[in-house]
Amino acid sequence: MNQDMSILSLVLHASVVVQLVMLLLLVISVSSWAAIIRKVGAIRRMKSLNEDFERNFWSGTGLSELFAAASQNAKQSGPMERIFASGMREFQKLRDRRISDSGTLLDGARRAMRASFQREMDMAESQLAFLASVGSVSPYVGLFGTVWGIMHAFTGLAGMQQVTLAKVAPGIAEALVATAIGLFAAIPAVLAYNRFSRDIDRVSIKLETFIEEFSNILQRNVSASGTAH
Repeated sequence: MNQDMSILSLVLHASVVVQLVMLLLLVISVSSWAAIIRKVGAIRRMKSLNEDFERNFWSGTGLSELFAAASQNAKQSGPMERIFASGMREFQKLRDRRISDSGTLLDGARRAMRASFQREMDMAESQLAFLASVGSVSPYVGLFGTVWGIMHAFTGLAGMQQVTLAKVAPGIAEALVATAIGLFAAIPAVLAYNRFSRDIDRVSIKLETFIEEFSNILQRNVSASGTAH
């Protein structure tokens, strides 16, 4: 029982197939952690920008001023501000065409905001499919490495007259490391996927609520303009 049973030794003495599986899982794990870190920053920034714009929107600033600011800072703006800009741009474009029908104006603005909303959600949900795949596939990839390693270990013992635990244990331990690495890659990805999905759902609800509220404001403006005429 003098074999070195450290993790590094087990990895180095594993079969080539098991080592390739471990390497693949390590690459996947590093990639998923990089995606998680990027996503954490992106969601925090998205929430912060949305809160800043919502505060300005309800502060009493005029729609024209907000639209001018949104047009100038298009690259640094958040999802809510870009949705607002899309609706306002379409609304003004239809008015410039001398369209006075309130239903046409509001439908155009709403369609533009819905299209912008869908684009924002697609951007927000990027990397989620990758994390879901890592969480679901990694354990099976690790299990494949474990099964292969155990088969390799028992094949090597087939020609021996006397088989002891000391001879069997290292081969099985080497194989089980692949499953451990698979779980190491999968668990953070699953936890991150669930957390990000919940955060994005909350952002989605907030953006949809804003679209409805802004549509009501545009409707009141159209009704007021019609009354004035």
